Amino acid sequence: MPCPRRCPAVSDGSTRAPRGAADLVKRAGTDEGLRKGTTSQDAARIAEPEREVKELRRADAILKSASAFFAAELDCPLR
Repeated sequence: MPCPRRCPAVSDGSTRAPRGAADLVKRAGTDEGLRKGTTSQDAARIAEPEREVKELRRADAILKSASAFFAAELDCPLR
């Protein structure tokens, strides 16, 4: 059953949750130094090395698989 009371939609065209506007206000307060917490710039600075580590671990796994494959090829006797 739909809710009889509807809230007006405040949107910039994105598909945000209803609390999206409140979250944006909180984030803006944090970025301006009015609230405690991690700023958007700090979060981005922290996320970049985390992405790099994830990518390096993936590359490492690929290289380990490739080296195991080629090591197995070397162990096979020639025909």
